[in-house]
Amino acid sequence: MSAPRDPTQRFSDRALDYVRGRPGYPPALLDLLAERCGLGRESTVADLGSGTGIFSELLLQRAGRVYAVEPNEAMAAAARERLGGLPGFVDVRGRAEDTTLPAAAVDMATAAQALHWFAPEATRQELARILKPEGFAVAVWNSRRTDSTEFLRAYEDLLQRWGTDYAAVHRPAREDGAVQALFPGGRFETAVLPSTQRLDREGLRARLLSSSYVPAADDPRRPIMIEDLDALFARHQQGGAVSMDYDTEVFWGRRADLL
Repeated sequence: MSAPRDPTQRFSDRALDYVRGRPGYPPALLDLLAERCGLGRESTVADLGSGTGIFSELLLQRAGRVYAVEPNEAMAAAARERLGGLPGFVDVRGRAEDTTLPAAAVDMATAAQALHWFAPEATRQELARILKPEGFAVAVWNSRRTDSTEFLRAYEDLLQRWGTDYAAVHRPAREDGAVQALFPGGRFETAVLPSTQRLDREGLRARLLSSSYVPAADDPRRPIMIEDLDALFARHQQGGAVSMDYDTEVFWGRRADLL
């Protein structure tokens, strides 16, 4: 059975694996956002498609308030469990295209690992509405390297074998077109930061199963895929773990650049 096509439901059955297996973002990203976009203790941020709160958690280290805007209840519940006790965290049921936030309410709107799921024109209009006049829109992706190590090449081969709609949904951020649609005049800046995630066998399983483009729990191919993954881990692990390397790609522009 293939994953749901509705982007707000693709991860409903994968929230726990998402929590266990998805990487965070490099701390240097906070410094970049502080320097280039003014992120600080007085900042209010809308984190759109916030999922299980991975990026919201990082933002809360610097921002005064973070609206975690997420339409999927299973993902949002994981975020509440993770972040509910932190000052400044605000759980919001909404979509990127209809956040429910007031006009000119935020200094920054972010989308981490999410912008490509949004309806471009409606999202652009909503960001222009909720951002303050001097606010910033920011898109971030952890782009997994696919061929820089033997392990990463083998993992990519596994996804090519077992992915359901992998080719359709997995594209590097710079090739996706989502950023260009958000900033139609082409006025945005970009940076790339390296990051690495160390995963034991269970962590690697969770990393794989958190992906929306692999067989779901009720798919008969899934147990065979897991056996394939475990064999891959046994071949490539060092000290009981493997390294998943990423390029954290960051794109940002001012509210005026959305118009």
